[in-house]
Amino acid sequence: MPGDDQRPILILASGSPRRRELLAQLGVPFTVVIAGVTEYEEADADPRSLVAHNSALKADWVAARHPGAIVLGADTTVFLEDSVLNKPRDRAEARGMLSRLAGRTHTVFTGLSIRGAGAALNFDTHVESRVTFKPLGNADIDAYLARVNTLDKAGGYSIQEHSELIVAGYTGSFTNIMGLPLETTKQILTRCGLLS
Repeated sequence: MPGDDQRPILILASGSPRRRELLAQLGVPFTVVIAGVTEYEEADADPRSLVAHNSALKADWVAARHPGAIVLGADTTVFLEDSVLNKPRDRAEARGMLSRLAGRTHTVFTGLSIRGAGAALNFDTHVESRVTFKPLGNADIDAYLARVNTLDKAGGYSIQEHSELIVAGYTGSFTNIMGLPLETTKQILTRCGLLS
């Protein structure tokens, strides 16, 4: 039960406000510690390896500094035709990403890493979802960029903000596309004894 003195604290090793909002939906008390790491973001990286590396990097960094806690690390990227699309550096790059995604189907990968209780909790997995974009002209992209701040979002878009302007459909976990697959996260936290 929340507040049980025997239950270890859960730390989310992410500064993403969307991940905080999503994790809060599970009803597990947690704190946030942002890992002081440099994430791997090469455009030609294997997306599964990239999100696994980054989620583990964040979780390991925080767990080393909070040995009594259970730490959840996560990392999300968008993958299209052998290219990783991470967070755009500026509006022009966001526009370019949306143009590339237009009329096509891409994959969203999220890596999840749990660390804690010494070596007893050391678990990594990833979740994949697929998103199909509508065909988009310049005016469509302008309309979307006028409504959504895309600079902190992999692929330069947000599935939960004005997606009717750009998204034709998706398969898999919606919350994975947002940045934290709640179905899998719930299973992991149940395994850790934080949920029943």
